[in-house]
Amino acid sequence: MKRLIAGLSLLCLAACSAPLRGTGDLGLVVERADGRLQVVESTHSTRLATISGLGDLSHASLVYSRDERFAFIFGRDGGLTKVDLLEARIVKRVVQSGNSIGGAISQDGKLVAVANYTPGGVKVFDSDDLELVADIPAIGADGQRSKVVGLEDSTGNIFAFSLYESGEIWLLDMKDRKNPKVRKYPGIGKQPYDALVTEDGRYYLAGLFGEDGIAMLDLWNPDKGVTRILNHYGRGAEPLPVYKMPHLEGWAASGNLAFLPAIGRHEVLVVDMTTWKEVGRIAVAGQPVFAMLQPGGRRLWVNFALPDNGKVQVVDVPSLKVVKTLEPGKAILHMEFTPRGERVWLSARDSDQVTVWDTETLEQVAMLPAAKPSGIFFTARAHRIGL
Repeated sequence: MKRLIAGLSLLCLAACSAPLRGTGDLGLVVERADGRLQVVESTHSTRLATISGLGDLSHASLVYSRDERFAFIFGRDGGLTKVDLLEARIVKRVVQSGNSIGGAISQDGKLVAVANYTPGGVKVFDSDDLELVADIPAIGADGQRSKVVGLEDSTGNIFAFSLYESGEIWLLDMKDRKNPKVRKYPGIGKQPYDALVTEDGRYYLAGLFGEDGIAMLDLWNPDKGVTRILNHYGRGAEPLPVYKMPHLEGWAASGNLAFLPAIGRHEVLVVDMTTWKEVGRIAVAGQPVFAMLQPGGRRLWVNFALPDNGKVQVVDVPSLKVVKTLEPGKAILHMEFTPRGERVWLSARDSDQVTVWDTETLEQVAMLPAAKPSGIFFTARAHRIGL
């Protein structure tokens, strides 16, 4: 009995001495070439662990569970992988299609939806065990199967997405998982290539590559259908070469102004969200890919496609002027702000590093080696709509 008590005491001491960690300052960095993730923490800008075996991460994105402990990674090879940040391990991985392009998590955190290119459609999984809940083929009004792009979460466990070839927007209502409901909006424009849901959950906006303009669906008033806004937005009468499509989830809003990366042009468009009309343009160093506001909305950060993808420009929002041009490394693919915006992390794929910058002084404060890094995702995303 004494030996048993002593053994239990030792176990208790070992458990009590194990370090405890919350999830609020954690994040993941995608190392695209090696199918690997880095688990990082933002307070001290350090790497905690790595997780391998995630397949093709060449266009990977991810979402978080509402408790921030688990991430769901969408790989280009059709893989959906659930990882545990605290234990730095894969919980489960399923290859659910031949080619996927991102996904979303429902408002209640119980469902994960994946957008698929091959075959076109959306699959929805239970977030606990990754068991298939719904399989929605994307067959448009033309009778053809279409790639799915711009899959976003909205309120009420509704997912919104676009059909690239068919030119449609669909709403997938998953309130009753045993009886999914799909509402279709055909004829929204040619080749929707990406989309976003505004942070208040009201508007779904799909950019069009085949013609100028943006298709907008008011999710508060879906009976009104899809309307066209910013009819000038696109490649214009004299199309320029597009070296990388803008990422619409990188659009930013400060007050009543939205900032949109122009397609193929060296400009960021400024839009009044009360009228959805253009009110200005900001000349920048190249074709913008992401135009992202740091928390608080005072400064806008912009990165670029080739041949200017080694630069990042910082724009002062009140004056709409570029205040500094940074050169943080080769091929800046992604930017991510810490939850309160005091720092920004930048992935430099061709420099094999992630750099961390003070957003007030605009000086570099840290550098982490990383193998061909791309996306950077902090757990604060778990509490935002449309990410």
